Amino acid sequence: MLTIYKHQHFQEYFILTKYLLLFFFLNTFNATCQSESIIVGAERTSLYFQQLKGKRVGFVANQTSKIKNDHLVDILLNEGVNIVKVFSPEHGFRGNADAGAKVRDEIDLQTGLPIYSLYGKSRRKPSKEVLKDIDLILFDLQDVGVRFYTYISSMHYVMEACAENSIPLILLDRPNPIGFYVDGPILNPKFKSFVGMHKVPVVHGMTIGEYAKMINGESWLKDSVKCSLEVIPCLNYTHLMRYNLPIPPSPNLPNMRSVYLYPSLCFFEGTNVSIGRGTDSPFQLYGAPYFDSKLFKFTPKSSYGSKYPKYKEIECFGKDLSTLSLDSLRNINSLNFNWLVKSFKMSNEALDFFNKNDFFNLLAGTDKIMNLIKGGANGFQIRETYQNDLEKFKLIRKKYLIYEDFE
Repeated sequence: MLTIYKHQHFQEYFILTKYLLLFFFLNTFNATCQSESIIVGAERTSLYFQQLKGKRVGFVANQTSKIKNDHLVDILLNEGVNIVKVFSPEHGFRGNADAGAKVRDEIDLQTGLPIYSLYGKSRRKPSKEVLKDIDLILFDLQDVGVRFYTYISSMHYVMEACAENSIPLILLDRPNPIGFYVDGPILNPKFKSFVGMHKVPVVHGMTIGEYAKMINGESWLKDSVKCSLEVIPCLNYTHLMRYNLPIPPSPNLPNMRSVYLYPSLCFFEGTNVSIGRGTDSPFQLYGAPYFDSKLFKFTPKSSYGSKYPKYKEIECFGKDLSTLSLDSLRNINSLNFNWLVKSFKMSNEALDFFNKNDFFNLLAGTDKIMNLIKGGANGFQIRETYQNDLEKFKLIRKKYLIYEDFE
């Protein structure tokens, strides 16, 4: 009887487990598949095409500014819209420039349009002179929802320039691929830079349109000026969804695995650890020459989007995260500081682990994270230090949401 009971108990447990796994799979599958029915702001042409007619239009765009397979620049030109100038962010109009590489003004060979860089040596904000022949700015960039991803910094300066020159801005919204959670320390204004301009956490959980509304609403523009802003929202999108990016937003975020890992791994950019730039798996692994030689091996090389990678042509040892399943990554809802903590320990707490240029603190938006790691804190202890500030931010964030939230 005992044997029969155990067998029956096992069968019941097996059936329950099977249905729980099926329920989990269907929820994840539905959240992902629903993203295919999303209509991005750019596709809702009836809401903004008419406003462009007869206007001299400036267009903030890059390789992600598409409707299906067609670039919006080409669509607008075919519709007779008078695009006067194009403005490009970091990585350039075609999205092939290295991270941090200064982008030059140029003429687009395909359209003949002048392209003005917003990531050049002398320009982050369009000048009055550059804007003098523009009646309206159209903005369409695919953001990734992380404070140190510089497209939102470029947007800040475009909004500021529009406000100062009485130029309306139409922003075509796109989903946030990691808009399903909020985490990270809130930026301390002492560490304000182009990789962190606003008092928001590392992962802010907002679309670029919602973020633009927050910039306006919280009076973050210079002298508290307000931009005349219209957001063309997406349809069928909520923050519960896992949106698959149809186009890589930059050269070193080639796939969704890199996008999901980016918020946690980008901190390594402020250390002497490589995150795989110059390999086939950027932002999907990390390591250094001084790590245990028994670990996963990789050698960064000069490549597309990464001409001068950290530890170029030097063998590194570390951890390969490219084998993590997308399903597991889609269920991440917090930053992983343990990779940093472990790496710091593997460096024997070397004085040169954190770069002397203070870039780590600029990425973190505070010096507390670095000091906590140096002091021996683990990932859980680090996250506990900013939870109160995070809850306060969430209340502010809710004021500017356009779409159903994950909470």
